[in-house]
Amino acid sequence: MKKILTIAGSDSSGGAGIQADLRTFAKHDLYGFSALTVIVTMDPEKWSHGVYPIEVPVIEAQIQTALDGVGVDAIKLGMLPTPEIIEKVSKYLDIWATKVPVVVDPVMVCKGNKPLFPEHAEAIRTNLIKYATVTTPNLFEAAQLAGMEEITNYDDAVEAAKRIVALGCKAVAITNVGRVMEPKTSADLFYDGNELILMEGNFIDTHHTHGLGCTFAAHVGANLCKGLSARESVFEAKEAIKKGIQKHWAMNEFVGTLNFPDSFQS
Repeated sequence: MKKILTIAGSDSSGGAGIQADLRTFAKHDLYGFSALTVIVTMDPEKWSHGVYPIEVPVIEAQIQTALDGVGVDAIKLGMLPTPEIIEKVSKYLDIWATKVPVVVDPVMVCKGNKPLFPEHAEAIRTNLIKYATVTTPNLFEAAQLAGMEEITNYDDAVEAAKRIVALGCKAVAITNVGRVMEPKTSADLFYDGNELILMEGNFIDTHHTHGLGCTFAAHVGANLCKGLSARESVFEAKEAIKKGIQKHWAMNEFVGTLNFPDSFQS
């Protein structure tokens, strides 16, 4: 059985983070390791987020358990909440990114448009993106990585994709690009330095998308772990996410999540 490590946060509601990653890996018949970087909680009254980073030595011990203790076939990064944690994780990627594919989901916010911590975006840009086989930013994250104020249209997204690949990653998939297009769609943008592809999709009108970014990146990582190319991994992940959104369900009055009743074994 192939093995994949997620280095990410814990979502106490279960819809995103390590919980979503491990659930996705299991659907692909992969063995998932995890290194917990932060605990994210939700206020039951207003669903506001609490963010509690894990101490760096504890994160390192978890990573060493997987990488030095057993070894893996792919690595997926999620929320790394501080520049110190980002820099420490990058030291492991300096070795392992030469051996296995790496997916960098550059999580900068829980919800909204403010980075988790000062200098967070710059730390990701400087220390992580160069190791990515694929990086999977949303519109806000892509603008931050590209050094742009905001992405407001398709041409902005193309410029951001080119700037991100210039940082050293092999490919980028900017999600939700269709939101800034007319008419609105669920299109995402893939770029690997050669091919620039708008991955079209019909807009599904629901706010029950909790964990979408984490789950998309986890599908990309799982596909890479199974030997698919960057392009194949992203396209397969998009199809999986479409199915997950179609079968969404409400968790409470504030949020709903994706649902994957079928496996993705191959």
